[in-house]
Amino acid sequence: MILTERDTDEGLLVAVCDDDVLGETFEDDGVSLTVTEEFYGGESVDEETVVASLARASVANIVGTEAVELAIEEGFVDEECVLDVASTRHAQYLRM
Repeated sequence: MILTERDTDEGLLVAVCDDDVLGETFEDDGVSLTVTEEFYGGESVDEETVVASLARASVANIVGTEAVELAIEEGFVDEECVLDVASTRHAQYLRM
């Protein structure tokens, strides 16, 4: 998976995606999702690193079947709140 972290005034923003979705655009039922290098590009990491990053995140954007499934398994995201867009999945996480 590819992970990037950004410190913001509102807290830590995490973007994580599957390796194979970076640079792709997914469209389905009027929804378009582009996984840009600018936002999602970062370093390739293992699942343990992603989980640790999500645990510190104030906000997270997660794209890709593998990344979203990991977020669900680890309790960060409820599967009912996941958006399926064409052949991939997208979830957002906000800690309040």
